[in-house]
Amino acid sequence: MSHDLDKNQHSVYRLTYHLVLVIKYRRQVITPEIFNRLIEIFNKNASNFDIVLEESNFESDHVHLLFKAKPQTQLLKFVNAYKSASSRLIKKEYPEIKKKLWKEAFWKIGYFISTTAGANLKTVTKYIQNQKRL
Repeated sequence: MSHDLDKNQHSVYRLTYHLVLVIKYRRQVITPEIFNRLIEIFNKNASNFDIVLEESNFESDHVHLLFKAKPQTQLLKFVNAYKSASSRLIKKEYPEIKKKLWKEAFWKIGYFISTTAGANLKTVTKYIQNQKRL
């Protein structure tokens, strides 16, 4: 077995996910500073769900997050908690963003999430690393 597999009492697994979150109305508000803060917030929330961020990148209107989780991880609860916390904190800490958004929404309601098989993990990682930065 590969050394990059995770284990618990009853199973061996490798659960990785590619999550894409888009700013409401595709507003271009993500700067390197804001992205770094979004990652800090992600990591703080992730620790409550036993999630580990493996790779991340952004464009001005969306973020890519590659993370690993455990079989019992409640992904929906995690994504909702992260979106809620990050939206609240970013708008509080960077009040100038509110002028670029309509109403109170920071993130678009939906999101994209995909599992990544071990064979595709390097491809997804490289894809995220090569995303355009500001």
